[in-house]
Amino acid sequence: MSLEVEEVALPEVLQTAHAEAEAQGWSYSGGVSPQAAWALVEAGQAVLVDVRSGEERKFVGHVPQSLHVPWATGTALTRNPRFERELEARLAKEGGKQAVALLLCRSGKRSKLAAEAAARAGFAHVFNVLEGFEGEIDAQQHRGGADGWRFRGLPWVQD
Repeated sequence: MSLEVEEVALPEVLQTAHAEAEAQGWSYSGGVSPQAAWALVEAGQAVLVDVRSGEERKFVGHVPQSLHVPWATGTALTRNPRFERELEARLAKEGGKQAVALLLCRSGKRSKLAAEAAARAGFAHVFNVLEGFEGEIDAQQHRGGADGWRFRGLPWVQD
C-alpha cells in the first residue's frame, strides 16, 4: 500500500517566496508581506495562523478568522512544547501538514522560528508573514510606526 501526497499548486507569490527560501537555504517555505498574506487569505488560498500568545491577541488585537496556535505562552513567552501537534490539529480541516499556512507573530521573528519548527515536523507549506502584526521596534522603542499588519491598514479587531 502506498500513501500518495496530493501536490498543492502554490499561487505565484508563494512560489516566488519558496524559490527565495531555497536560494537562502531556509528550512521553511519562505516569507510573504502582510499585504500578500491578506490577499491569499481572502482568496481562500492560505490559512492565517496567529502564533502570538493569547494575551497578545486579546490585548493588542488580532486578524478576524485567523487561527490561533501559540508558539509561546504567558508574559514570559515560554515555548509551547505542543506547538507542532496543536498546529496540525488546527489545520486538519485545511489539509493538515499539507495546508498552506501563513504564520503571524508580533514582528516576524517568532513566526520564523515557528515556521522552522513546523517544517522540521513535516509541514510542507509554512510561510512567515514578514513584519508581523505590530512591526519592528523603532529607535523610540515603539512598534507600528513603519511596518507591520496594522501599519499596512489590513483588517484587525480588538477585544
